[in-house]
Amino acid sequence: MRDVAIIGIKSTKFGELWDYSFRDIFVEAGVGAIKDAGISGEEIDGLYVGNMSGGQFVDQEHIGALIADYSGLSRNLHVPSTRVEAACASGGLALRQGVMAVASGYQDFVVAAGVEKMTDVNSAAASTALAAASDREWEGIMGATFPGLYAMIARMHIHKYGTTSKQLAEVAVKNHLNGSMNPISQYQRKISRDDVLNSIMVADPLHIFDCSPITDGAAALILAPADVAHEYTDNPIYIKASAQASDTIALHDRRDITTLDATVAAGKRAYKMANLKPEDIDVAEVHDCFTIAEICAIEDLGFVTKGEGGKFTEDGNTTIDGQIPINTSGGLKSCGHPVGATGIKQVVEIVHQLRGNAGKRQIEGAEIGLTHNVGGSGATAVVHILSNKR
Repeated sequence: MRDVAIIGIKSTKFGELWDYSFRDIFVEAGVGAIKDAGISGEEIDGLYVGNMSGGQFVDQEHIGALIADYSGLSRNLHVPSTRVEAACASGGLALRQGVMAVASGYQDFVVAAGVEKMTDVNSAAASTALAAASDREWEGIMGATFPGLYAMIARMHIHKYGTTSKQLAEVAVKNHLNGSMNPISQYQRKISRDDVLNSIMVADPLHIFDCSPITDGAAALILAPADVAHEYTDNPIYIKASAQASDTIALHDRRDITTLDATVAAGKRAYKMANLKPEDIDVAEVHDCFTIAEICAIEDLGFVTKGEGGKFTEDGNTTIDGQIPINTSGGLKSCGHPVGATGIKQVVEIVHQLRGNAGKRQIEGAEIGLTHNVGGSGATAVVHILSNKR
């Protein structure tokens, strides 16, 4: 197996992109990444594109072929393009497919990307589409939505560990502060703890400011064999680990709904693959679709003991200048959550950090970063570890 490097990145602006079509945003991301890598389309061997639900959001299926077509990689070149779906982990899994293709030697230069255009439907239709990532027969058909499912996780976490709504709110406050410094963020404004606690209750104990938004956006990466990466860029970022794990799709079948066992398993596999420990990570992007999700993630990834994530966050340990900076991009909460693109955007942020060009969000001396992308309420988890040193 070959070592794999990232040689190019690009993310569009995230938000309600009324003036741009689904095709516009994925072309912008893909072309931008190719330009950043300094390669030509003729060198691309394959595309792996994360997209959760183009059929429900924009009435478009056959996404892989569409993207190859409108990126100019199908006519004459006939580059193979594959759509990858794993609910909200579609982007992270697309990257994993690309990594395996390059590592195996089956392909050399690969685009790993993600895209979702979610605001072309109303909120009810968006909620219905997203609910398809849960167990439709046992959860969705009973009226369970993702705010409701994560509210159950939050309520159990509060019951078992004494986590408070104020601690949940601190996740949102911190991520909005980070997002206010990120030019691609959907929400580029700071909020206070009182703003969160006084906002509309969606599913007790989660307020509207505990929830990630509906978002349009796309992001892309260019992967290459590590041996040739320096021929294209002075600062390649190396993928030290790529791991995936699964769990039950429905919450009621879990041994403990406050622990995402898929995250635990994927994290352990990634640390073993990279020969690293949680304390070796300098910066992490984790899947904060709801504030409780970030608290569970930092526990399940080993950054803090189970049950102490709320207090750990409240004490400032996950801020940009904290013990383990979490979601410097603003996370899903502030930067936005175009579900198919999120896993790729997380990696784009870590690449910025490891290149040292994250601006006001920069973590001084960052050398190793981690990304954590979750599908549904935890049925799929994908973890990547990256480094600026081979």
